[in-house]
Order: sequence, then C-alpha cells, then structure tokens
Amino acid sequence: MTSLRHNLLLLLLGVVVLAVGAGAYATYRISLAEADAMFDYHLRQLALSLRDQAFARAFAPRADVDNDDFDFVVQVRDATGVRLYLSHPHKVLPLDVQLGFSTVKTEEGRWRVFAQIVRGQVVEVAQPMAVRSRMALSAALQSVWPFLAVLPALALAIWWVVGRGLAPLDRIARGVAARSPSAMDPLPESRAPVEVQPLVHSLNDLLERLRSALDAQRAFVADAAHELRTPIAALTLQAQLAARAPDEATRRAAAEDLEAGMARMARVVHQLLTLARAEPGTAGRAFEPVALDDLARSVVADQAQVALSNGLDLGVAEAAPATIDGDRDALRTLLANLVENAIRYTPTGGHVNVRVGASGAGAWIEVTDSGPGIPRDERDRVFDRFYRGEGAAATGSGLGLAIVRTIADRHGAAIALDDAPDGGLAVGVTFPVAAFSQGVAS
Repeated sequence: MTSLRHNLLLLLLGVVVLAVGAGAYATYRISLAEADAMFDYHLRQLALSLRDQAFARAFAPRADVDNDDFDFVVQVRDATGVRLYLSHPHKVLPLDVQLGFSTVKTEEGRWRVFAQIVRGQVVEVAQPMAVRSRMALSAALQSVWPFLAVLPALALAIWWVVGRGLAPLDRIARGVAARSPSAMDPLPESRAPVEVQPLVHSLNDLLERLRSALDAQRAFVADAAHELRTPIAALTLQAQLAARAPDEATRRAAAEDLEAGMARMARVVHQLLTLARAEPGTAGRAFEPVALDDLARSVVADQAQVALSNGLDLGVAEAAPATIDGDRDALRTLLANLVENAIRYTPTGGHVNVRVGASGAGAWIEVTDSGPGIPRDERDRVFDRFYRGEGAAATGSGLGLAIVRTIADRHGAAIALDDAPDGGLAVGVTFPVAAFSQGVAS
C-alpha cells in the first residue's frame, strides 16, 4: 500500500542528502582550487628562494632536506640538461619539464611543477597532486561534517513536520470512521486547510448524494410496503372466500377474483422492479443508438390487440426519423407505459396517437389520447410514486408515470403534460440536442 507520509519522508530526506552531497562536492572543488592557488604560490616562492644557491655537485642534498615530511622536491639542471641537484634522490621527475607551471605524470603519480631559469640553470620545484587532494578533502570534510552530524536530527524534524502537515487528513479520516452509517451531515470545511478543502467539499457532495439516495430508498420501501399491504389483504380475503364457498359457482367466482388480484399484484411487483432498475446510480445497460421511430412502431404493434379489445383506435400518426443514444429496453418501457396509460384512461370509441420527430430542441416523442385528461392542478403530482388522482382507474398501480420520469431523467429528457387537440392528454418527452446529434452521427 502506498503511504503518502512514507513517500514524503523519503522524498524530503533524499533532497536533503542530495543537497548535502552537492554542497560537499562543491566545497571540495572550491577547497581544491584554493589549495592549488596557495601551493602554486609556494612553489614559485620556493623556486625564487633558490636563485642565490650554487649547485655544482649532483646528488648531494643536505641530510636534513631528504625528509619524507618535506613534500616539495627540488631539481636543478644545467643548460645542457644535466642534473646538478635533486633533493629527493628516490623521487623520479622528468627531465623535459616546460618553464612555468605545469602538471606532469610520472610512475609515482601526478606532480605539479614550477620551473624557471636562474643564472643559466633550470630550477624546478615539484609537489605531488595527491597532497593537494588530501588537504582539499580534509578542508571539505571539516566544512561538511557539522551538517552530517545534524542529519539524524534533521530527519526527525522532517518526520515531525510531515506528520503535522498531514494531521488534518488524519482528523478527517478519524471523523469519517467514527460516523454512524446514518450520519450524513456535512463535514466542517472552515477548519480544513486550503489544500484539503477540495477533498472535504467532494466528501460533502458525496454525503449529500448518499443522503438523497437513502431518503429516496426509505421513501420507496415505505411506499411500496404501504401499497402492497392492501392487495395482499385483498388476496388473503379472496382466498378465504374461495375456501368457504358453499357451492361450485361461488367458488369459481372467488377463484376468478383471486386470479385477478394476483395479476394486479404481479403487475405492481413488476412495476416496482422496473422502477428500482431505472433509479439513477444503478447499473444499467450501456447507451446505444436507438431509432425512436422504429421503437414507436414496435410498441404500438405490441399494444394493438389491447387497444382493439377496448374499442380504441391506436396508431402512429407521425414517425419522422429520429435516432438518439440511450438504453433501448428502458426507452421501450417509457413509451409502453405512456401508451398503456393512454389506453387505460381513454373510453371506448376513442383514439390514441403516437408521434415521433426532431427539431432544433432535439428528438421528441408525443402520446395523445381522447380521454378525460388530467386537471392542471394535479399534473405536478401525477409523477409521484403511487399517486392516483381523482377518477383514476382502480387497476392502476400509480407507478407508470413515475417510471417514465425516472427513465427520462436518466436520459436527460424533459417531460411536458398538455391538453390534446381533441380534449384529452398530450404527454411529450424531449431528448436533448447532444443525445440526438450523437445518435445521428453514429
């Protein structure tokens, strides 16, 4: 599991170590440059101090000069290149050193050499480069070791700072963990740092959506239980009447009532399941191109026999090509519920028409009937679950239009109720331009 605290500690400590390392290297390079300048000066001064000396015998250094503590090596040659003097006979220096400062490489390592002509003789003063490197490294370590010494304390300080900086996240986590499943009140945003406020705001939005979903679920369960109580009681009564029937005719009539009641119960349960599946946030089928004109013809064909048995004229009055992106099965349920409602409330001899078209506002479906319509003061309530207005059919569950609205909301569509031209009800569903355009493109 990835830890933000662990990552921050490693990152900050890595930056500190790299910074100390870079500082140590830079200090070493500066110390080496300063040592080069200082020792070059000493080489030149030592060479100049020998200009009054006479060197006539080769390999004749004074006993106190050939000392390992003396880092400098002095070599004197005459004009022909013959060595007249060498302060450290066991050291090896080349004979072709150029005048001035130079760096030469020998079997014993690299040397820094200063050479000049003094009274016709070439005086060379040399020093091992390793001596300079050791002194530069020593100077760098002297400068850096205090930082290395405080590095553990700095690590603890970084750990404390990171912990303090992440404390608001810990408080939010503890606050959320301590909540009960039913606590949906928002988290306080004012106490959170600016960087954490977007997270708190998002959590509050999620809590609000969860609260709305739970409220809707509770209302749905309560309404469903209330709605199912009556038909269950009726089925129980009808079953008792059938069991107590004194003759075959009474028993048959009670059985028919029981069968009709079971059919109504099955329809209510089916509508409840359909409504639950259409709720926002539930896993539905992926959207695909749906031709609304073909869908309208298919639904009308399915309902034609029911309309004919009720003495109604059902047909597709207009079917302009209109394709949208949507859930095909859900859209079929939406249109079927509208057509079924129109058939249920339209008296014998009436008609139900379905129209499909497209305009600048998007694709649309309209179902009109010649029934009694819905009073204007009830039109805002007919989409509520289990609501049945005055004069509503006894067989209705009060869920048809609630399902229509839920499916329409899922597709971003708008529903409008209006008076039909012949006095009945006109229900229009308009899908947004984006869905219509996308469907046409596909």
